Amino acid sequence: MLEKLKKEEYKILLLNFISLSILQGANYILPLITFPYLVRVLGVEKFGLLAFAGATIAYFNILTDYGFNLTATREVSIYRDNKSKLNEIFSSVMIIKFILMIISFILLLLLIFTFDKFRQNYKIFIFTFGMVIGQVLFPQWFFQGIERMKYITFLNILAKAIFTIAIFVFIHKSSDYWKVPLINSLGFIVTGILALYIIFRDFKIKFSFQSFNTLKHYFLDGWHVFISNIAISLYTVSTTFILGLFTNNTIVGYYSIADKIKSAAQGLLKPVFQAIYPYVSKKVKENKEEGLKFIKTITIYIGVFSFILSFLLFLFAPEIIHLVVGEKYERSILILRIIAFLPFITALSNILGIQTMLNFNRKKAFSKILINGSILNIFLSLILVPMFTEVGSAISVLVVEIFITISMFFYLQKTGINIIKGKIYV
Repeated sequence: MLEKLKKEEYKILLLNFISLSILQGANYILPLITFPYLVRVLGVEKFGLLAFAGATIAYFNILTDYGFNLTATREVSIYRDNKSKLNEIFSSVMIIKFILMIISFILLLLLIFTFDKFRQNYKIFIFTFGMVIGQVLFPQWFFQGIERMKYITFLNILAKAIFTIAIFVFIHKSSDYWKVPLINSLGFIVTGILALYIIFRDFKIKFSFQSFNTLKHYFLDGWHVFISNIAISLYTVSTTFILGLFTNNTIVGYYSIADKIKSAAQGLLKPVFQAIYPYVSKKVKENKEEGLKFIKTITIYIGVFSFILSFLLFLFAPEIIHLVVGEKYERSILILRIIAFLPFITALSNILGIQTMLNFNRKKAFSKILINGSILNIFLSLILVPMFTEVGSAISVLVVEIFITISMFFYLQKTGINIIKGKIYV
């Protein structure tokens, strides 16, 4: 009986991985079709503007996410067979996210009316904000928690397909740049509405207003992850944001080209991490030793794969840049080579931090390490960006990611969690 249950667990895990792999393939294949087209049609300056707007709006995505993609996923995974509890979790999270969305839009308007840099292109920032609305509507955390990734796959591919087709239909010249964030946002909003329809129809979830104490409980539960997400943004999203503040859209464009390619490579591992997180959460809750042994196993496979991926990215950086965006963007080659090993480094930090530290209830230490990394990134960026522009940004991100990964490893060792041996020492 036990063996049968284990086989069923691995079957679900495999199906979730396949679904998320298909999703991630679409997430990166479809944008890689439009990405070179947009760079060539819009030019590096307009492409840089869209990247800067995206980096700005990403802060509001982080605010509205509020760590629910981890904490709510865990709660749904634990109470998946309790319909009353699922209704409570769903309703509470959606109410909090909508409140945070309203606060986010008010903050965006204050930003636009206060600073010329944002006011000059206010339409771009408002249109890009539509992605926040779509993200709030789309409860990915719910589908992940009940381990029904096929819904995420179908809906996200639909959104990306709409965006891809619309780009080639409506974007033909540089002056069409404002249509890009509008098209992207509409795709996300439509997908979000469809996702809610599926949840109400197929899973019989009922929305209801919750008490203040219930909302407070879920809000406080996500606090440490939220702080961690803010900290992460200060050395990921903030890199592009700070670069845009100190330089211009053209330089941001060169950096963003390399960053997009790196992110595409890095994203190949995303379905693995998304699929295993709820599985590891459940495994650790049942048996900490068994959970850690599973983490040890995936560390070996993911580590080897991500290292090879990063090495190829470094080795063939010139050929990749020339193939994707053309020979006139050679300024992006050095950037790509500096950040080429980030897929390997961030894969390790994901295993050490999200998969291990969060599941072993080391939330405070996890947040503290990321906050320290964020402070380091701001310090390095303020020094290196004025001196070396986009090269300074790339160096800053690389140094910070290495610092964070090493800090997590030594913290776990110090507190008796040895991933290398797959053992816990009390």
